[in-house]
Amino acid sequence: MLPGPELTLLLWIFSCISSLSSASSTPRKCDEVLATPLSHTAFTSSSVYSGGYGAGYAKLNRRGGAGGWSPGDTDRYQWLQVDLGTRKQVTFIATQGRYSSSDWTTQYRLLYSDTGRNWRPYRQDGNIWAFSGNSNSESVVRHDLQHAIITRYVRIIPLEWSEEGRIGLRVEVYGCSYWADVINFEGQGVISYRFKMKKMKILKDVISLKFKTTASNGVLLHGEGQQGDYISLELKRSKLLLMINLGSNQYGSILGHTSVTSGSLLDDDHWHSVIIERYRRNVNFTLDRHTQHFRTNGEFDHLDLDYEISFGGMPFSAKPSSGGRENFVGCMEGITYNGDNVTNLVKRKKIDTSSFRNLTFSCSETQSFPLFFNATSFLRLPGLLDSDTLSVSLSFRTWNPSGLLLYTALADGVVEVGLTEGKVTVYINVTQKKNTRIDISSGSGLNDGQWHNVYLHALENCAMLTIDGDEASTVRTVIPIQIRTGGQYYFGGYFLRTNTPPAQRSFQGCMQLIHVDDQLADLVAVEQGNMGTFENVSLDMCAIIDRCVPNHCEHRGRCSQTWDSFSCSCNGTGYTGATCHTSVYEQSCEEYKHLGKTSGTYWIDPDGSGPVGPFKVNCNMTEDKVWTTVRNNLSPQTSVTGSDLEGKAVLQLNYNMSTEQVTAITGSAEYCEQHVAYACRMSRLLNKPEGSPFTWWVGRANEKHFYWGGSGPGIQKCACGIERNCTDPKYYCNCDADQTRWREDAGLLVYKDHLPVSQVVVGDTNRAGSEAKLTVGPLRCQGDGNYWNAASFNTPASYLHFPTFQGETSADISFYFKTSSSYGVFLENLGNADFIRLELKAATVVSFSFDVGNGLVELSVMSSTPLNDDQWHRVVAERNVKEAVLQLDGHYKEVRPAPTQGHTRLELYSQLYVGASGGQRGFLGCIRALKMNGVTLDLEERAKVTPGVKPGCSGHCTSYGQHCRNGGKCMEKYNGYSCDCTLTAYDGPFCTEDVGGYFESGTLVRYDFLPERGLPAIRDVKSLSPLLPTEGNLTQEELVFSFSTSNAPSILVYISSRTQDYLAVVLRHNGTLQIRYSLGGLREPFTIDLDQRNMANGQPHHINISRQERNIRLQLDHYPPVSYTLPDDSDTQFNLVKTIFLGKVFETGQIDPVLIEKYNTPGFVGCLSRVHFNNIAPLKAALRSGIVAPVTTQGILVESNCGASPFTISPMAAANDPWHMDSAGAVFPFNEERVSRDGVDQNSAVIGGIIAVVIFTILCTLVFLIRHMFRHKGSYHTNEAKGAESADCADAAIIVNDPAFTETIDESKKEWFI
Repeated sequence: MLPGPELTLLLWIFSCISSLSSASSTPRKCDEVLATPLSHTAFTSSSVYSGGYGAGYAKLNRRGGAGGWSPGDTDRYQWLQVDLGTRKQVTFIATQGRYSSSDWTTQYRLLYSDTGRNWRPYRQDGNIWAFSGNSNSESVVRHDLQHAIITRYVRIIPLEWSEEGRIGLRVEVYGCSYWADVINFEGQGVISYRFKMKKMKILKDVISLKFKTTASNGVLLHGEGQQGDYISLELKRSKLLLMINLGSNQYGSILGHTSVTSGSLLDDDHWHSVIIERYRRNVNFTLDRHTQHFRTNGEFDHLDLDYEISFGGMPFSAKPSSGGRENFVGCMEGITYNGDNVTNLVKRKKIDTSSFRNLTFSCSETQSFPLFFNATSFLRLPGLLDSDTLSVSLSFRTWNPSGLLLYTALADGVVEVGLTEGKVTVYINVTQKKNTRIDISSGSGLNDGQWHNVYLHALENCAMLTIDGDEASTVRTVIPIQIRTGGQYYFGGYFLRTNTPPAQRSFQGCMQLIHVDDQLADLVAVEQGNMGTFENVSLDMCAIIDRCVPNHCEHRGRCSQTWDSFSCSCNGTGYTGATCHTSVYEQSCEEYKHLGKTSGTYWIDPDGSGPVGPFKVNCNMTEDKVWTTVRNNLSPQTSVTGSDLEGKAVLQLNYNMSTEQVTAITGSAEYCEQHVAYACRMSRLLNKPEGSPFTWWVGRANEKHFYWGGSGPGIQKCACGIERNCTDPKYYCNCDADQTRWREDAGLLVYKDHLPVSQVVVGDTNRAGSEAKLTVGPLRCQGDGNYWNAASFNTPASYLHFPTFQGETSADISFYFKTSSSYGVFLENLGNADFIRLELKAATVVSFSFDVGNGLVELSVMSSTPLNDDQWHRVVAERNVKEAVLQLDGHYKEVRPAPTQGHTRLELYSQLYVGASGGQRGFLGCIRALKMNGVTLDLEERAKVTPGVKPGCSGHCTSYGQHCRNGGKCMEKYNGYSCDCTLTAYDGPFCTEDVGGYFESGTLVRYDFLPERGLPAIRDVKSLSPLLPTEGNLTQEELVFSFSTSNAPSILVYISSRTQDYLAVVLRHNGTLQIRYSLGGLREPFTIDLDQRNMANGQPHHINISRQERNIRLQLDHYPPVSYTLPDDSDTQFNLVKTIFLGKVFETGQIDPVLIEKYNTPGFVGCLSRVHFNNIAPLKAALRSGIVAPVTTQGILVESNCGASPFTISPMAAANDPWHMDSAGAVFPFNEERVSRDGVDQNSAVIGGIIAVVIFTILCTLVFLIRHMFRHKGSYHTNEAKGAESADCADAAIIVNDPAFTETIDESKKEWFI
């Protein structure tokens, strides 16, 4: 049960809401017949075809007269109008054709007005709506209005009609009565609603009102308090600005300021509804059914107001700093403040209205007569003929940067006034004796949707252009011509053929207050056909639409628009697409790993298109698990100093991301940890479990926690208390012993719902001698439960169901699937008529279909390969108000633009089914990582309780196995896969990281094959595995390795046997490479000498030797492989392979004396890496302590990949290859300068590498010479690392002398070679 205070507060909130909206909460039908009971005179029209076709006969189902209304044939602007007598709430409209005729209306628009002037078109889904009409004369077509309208006058504008006849119409309007108190504000009067108490601390506000105005600026309401709190609602440039400040602890009330803008073009003299609902810091701001939800800045919940809140302007008690803002001019109705009907109180004179000069309760009618132009419109007005003065002015508003405002022919020339790139330009062209053209321009950014005034005055010798009545904008120019007007003025378009056509042919927007020859044009007379003419102009209305309000550009995308469309700029947002809906980043480090990425810093976006923005993290992919790391600003071993009033030191931790972003990481992770350490001297940490803790930390959700690293929630202990090894067994933390020696309590916090640590409060550092140092490590999380969340569908009738998908104007769906079936429905969600479906239509086709009320739309993409290959494929579908997109596997894509007119909202009501809802054409296979509008659906959890569906999915290696490189084996896991690099010479998550070592002089690695009859007696061999290789006879083998050295001669690799067979790779004295094969049958070993270049040049080189019986294949570096053949007398078996030696041979038995005498001393000095013989990686086994293998090391071996050779050069053409063999054998020597561009790519990268090697060699030589010179200069002091004499370079010298590498060869031991 709820506690008493909370229950009382909740009931109070609901009572306020219900009292405010009792009319809406009480069921009341609003479908009364409104038009039929009216008299004939309530029906009027633009014209009548003949006597029996009058507007009074246009009542639904009536047969009087000619059976309905039809306009005259010459009527250019047909309309039928109904006067409802008073303002009504209209909810439905129905139409019929003219009785028993071929006359009906197939499409029409609906206009409405309170006064019979300044009409407003009915809008739906962001467009001026066109209703579908009748297809015959008798059937009734009824339309429910998506939103009810409040109006007195209804006007129907036929757009299309019967091809067999003419316009015919009978109509009915449905709704109910409406009443509201109206107050007219003339710009002076202000309504001050006084509070019952002098000061009010308000926790909850509900304010509502309706307004209409022609002014673009003005204060609608304002209230403020002496402490700096305020609430203000005002019009600014025809937009509504809400400002609230509840105050803040920091820097006074500055940080509490919150402002939100809504709406546009609100100076249209039509009613607009506003509702402000606030509870504490949560605010709902609704304008004309569009609601914005936001949370105020600052820390306080109450709005502290003094005396009053005012409507229509600033209160007289306002601070001077609040001045300078215009009062509201226009009408308001239905003003309510926290349940009080303010307009009713004013009418009953319960509120002081003395500031009003003339308080009236009705709206004054506007005198403007706006015109609405489209791309095919024009208006022609008469003017003075043959006058020497041209004077024209008009007001316009538009979104288009260019358009024709005015065109008129002179007696000898033309005048054109247009909009070019947002500024007004005037061209005056007179061809009297010679062509004279005058160009003037003024203003900028005039296509902002606001009303702007243009005034042009031209006469002999002078022309003047003024914008918005601003003298600063006036442009004057001298014109040496004589003006003679032609008497006809075209506004908004000119389509006649002429020798001097205008630069712009048309205008899209609104005009009003047109003056010709300083006389206001009588546009009512134009409408009645008494003067001028027009084409496709909508009279007495301005139907301009702001397509950027509400803003469909998501994630801070910037909206720009023209008359009929908008576009989004997504630069710098981290999102892409027509509405900036789709994230350009992956959702986690796990996803980057499976795209083949390596460790590093990446941008991630865990919720994709959701509200949480992208952010940077560090991804560590060196282990089987992928770690995501988020660092904080607290330095290690931070000294705890200072304290607050309560004697506690507060250390605040900041991360490089928001709380929501951190929560997105921990929420999807399988495991998280954060290391904390408290070093102390006479500074207690947690105290005893029964005592109050001295120190605590604050985690997510601002909750305090009283456990430390190594412990868990609810356990007031440190790690030593859990393990029972604290310094003092009476305490559960080392620091709680309060000793004078430095102690430490450290460990991991692993309860991820509490992480990360955002604050640490230390409470025992104020005593004499107390010291403490705090360390809070980074937040580290591993695993991505969303990425691997999967379900297996085992029967065509199996499905999972979820709540209805909410994607009315913007929706995206993404998932992975794999199947062996050629068809199946992935998911679908149905409505009354709307639906959305994703389906595998055929073995190579995926389709995305939906209907938002405009008819079926289906997108299909076809793959070039079958999709039922039981491998993972990714589908991404998006639908918004601009377009629909379907993408498959990141390659195949179809984009379908949305229609410019029509429904845009996807209205679904049923449950979302993953799989077919009816069990027909259900999906068979696996679906993984299903995300809809940034939310991952938990398929696994739902599958646990659903028959025919199993959680998880096996077989990841079929799709991702190719990421395991260099012979790595893909291993299946429940939630993914991993690469087993055991049998490779590589490491890392994808077996791509080189394993190599630096060999000092005399260092060797020995790897022994086990004899078949038992284990050999080998000293210092690591624990052996039952799966280790044993001695055997080989007819084929492969040896692969890389090396780099500057010393020769040396033995690189030697593979011995229990017979005299061996394989050796050596560097001769001149640095050239030699391969020696001895398999028996020959007196001398078979040798392959590569005499053409010095390989001991300090650069990495790569060797690949493979043999298949007599055929030997050799590849060096990036050159094409070369084949050799053993002599016929040679054996083909490598018998009883015994040992692999790297760097030097230390062996008993018969060994080729040439190897020992020429190449074995002093041994290899340099780097070896990637050493791999068949399935054995001897060097990796020597360097990895966790690998069980019969391997031993003598001397100093330091892990390094300096022998790795990066494969950055494309293979050479065989014709230019130094190893290329023609019929006469190899062609030597080889001149590298003769290689063509088809061979080695001699680009800047290669040249740069060569230069770098040369510079490095010179520097090493200089270091060697300097050391040699100083060695003979007696005693001296130096910081040089000892042992540098034997090091190959300075880095090696440092490594040799590092304390971690203290192992040395016992010089007293002697090596014997037989």
